[in-house]
Amino acid sequence: MDILLLESDKKLAACLVRGLRRSGHRAVSLSAVEDALRVLTEFDLVLLDLDLPDMDGVEACRRIRAVSDIPVIGTSRHDSEFTRTLVLRAGADDCLDKPYGFRELTARMGAVMRRVRLQCHNTGELSFGPLRIELDTREVVLGGRSVRLTDKEFDLLQTLASRPGAVVSRQELMTKVWGDRWNSTGRTIDTHVSSLRGKLGGGRWITTVHGVGFRFAADA
Repeated sequence: MDILLLESDKKLAACLVRGLRRSGHRAVSLSAVEDALRVLTEFDLVLLDLDLPDMDGVEACRRIRAVSDIPVIGTSRHDSEFTRTLVLRAGADDCLDKPYGFRELTARMGAVMRRVRLQCHNTGELSFGPLRIELDTREVVLGGRSVRLTDKEFDLLQTLASRPGAVVSRQELMTKVWGDRWNSTGRTIDTHVSSLRGKLGGGRWITTVHGVGFRFAADA
């Protein structure tokens, strides 16, 4: 596995790189978020220190998630439920409190990657009770009835449903569905979400997380 470390503690970073390489992984350590964003495509997973010197860790996670689906595990010395909640809402797949053991780290990495591989094996169809999303044919069926969506509505639904239960930020949705035309004051997303909710029979499938983005409710 190719692992990118965004870590402020140079001694810890060097120790982790050595341990991961001994375990058969390729590991590279960086300390600047902008440098990491340029090389994300070369890696399978990011270990993200939430106490970076150049950027707030939660914002760093949002920046990564806006341009990539790469799995992210946040690490922090702040043993706080509030901190863990913020980073998970920002798109992290897991969060680990420092100090942590190397065995626990590798176990968490393995668990995250297993979830990713399971999602990759099920890319042909997303199914949630009465709702079925056919990714190959771009068809949506709800309760046995075909639902006609515009291209952008389908892309929006697919982006949300591909990560059920996770909060997807507005910036990430704008980047993935509308390219990189991010407009924090525009109503484009809200208009499409409203239309999508109407076609899916109400707001139970897509919930708003105020100030952050939207969540797809798999158990709606």
